[in-house]
Parts: sequence; structure tokens; C-alpha cells
Amino acid sequence: MTLKKILIANRGEIAIRIARAASDMNITTVSIYSEDDASSLHVQSTDESFGLDGEGVAAYLDIEQVVGIAKKSGADSVHPGYGFLAENPGFAKKCQEEGIVFIGPSVEMLELFGDKGKARLAAQKSNVPTPAGLEGPITLESAKDFFSNLEEGSGMMLKAIAGGGGRGNQAHPRSLRGIPPRSPRDPGSAR
Repeated sequence: MTLKKILIANRGEIAIRIARAASDMNITTVSIYSEDDASSLHVQSTDESFGLDGEGVAAYLDIEQVVGIAKKSGADSVHPGYGFLAENPGFAKKCQEEGIVFIGPSVEMLELFGDKGKARLAAQKSNVPTPAGLEGPITLESAKDFFSNLEEGSGMMLKAIAGGGGRGNQAHPRSLRGIPPRSPRDPGSAR
């Protein structure tokens, strides 16, 4: 399939880079922008621009609104960039349901890799080397037990199993100080 018009579901530098690449390929580009991003450079870097209702990150995370603008603009595809909706299987599925090409991994891959425990098991089943680790959610006690069995001078990485609100990995090279007994997911703090 030849893409003719891409809606870029992101902002800033990544949106500008996608727009440039698409332009080099003679593909029409559409940007979206939140109310507080109306004068951002990415808006000026595309052939067409559409405003989102709302401000900040929340506007870009509104799947219905983003897909609605894709349809309204006549875009045949959506490029999510990175962050925001790039790893959201619900967004990829909604695009698919509306006949819009999602430029990125399949819904199935997004679902698999969105759960770090399942992704680790899939890697192991495919004979991909994986470091020692604990399977599934952990408690402070299980983390302490695991840490105490490591070689002298070793450290430990903690990773949210299914979304960490933009926090990524946490390195604990020498001790487990600073690990809360429970880390609730805080989607409001996603970056």
C-alpha cells in the first residue's frame, strides 16, 4: 500500500522529523496540536494542521479525538512518533477499526510488549538471552531476597511490568534503599 497522507500524532522534534521524512517521500502531512501548542514549530512543519480540544499531554492522549481528526483530514495513516500513544494497543486497534494504517508495531506486538513479564517470557521462548530476574509483580521482600543472592558488587534494575508512567527503569546498584513497599501507577505523572 502506498501512503498518501499521514497524520502525525505527536508534537515537537519527533513530529518535525516525521514531517520531513514524509515530505521527502512526497507524502502529505497533517499535524495536531493542543490549545497551548498552537504556535509550536511542528504545526508549521506540516501541510495541514488541526487543533485538539484541551491543553498539554491530555489532549494528545485522547484517542477518539486523534482518530476523529485523522478521518476528518482524510489521512490514510497515523504515525504516533514515540511516547504518547506510540505503545498504546488501544490506539493501534482503533486506527485499524477505522481503516487507518497505524505506522508501528501490530496490535498483538504492542499488547505483548506492553506487559514486560509476558515480553520476557516470549524472549526466553525464542532463546533470547535474558538476565536473572523475578517473574511478574514483586514485593519489597521478594526484591530483598533476590538482591541478597546476587554476587558481591552486583546491582538490580526495577522496571514497571505494565507501564510506569514514563519513569522507565530504576537502578539500584548497591542497596534497596529508596524502594517503596508498593509503587502504585500514577498515569497523571506520565511524560
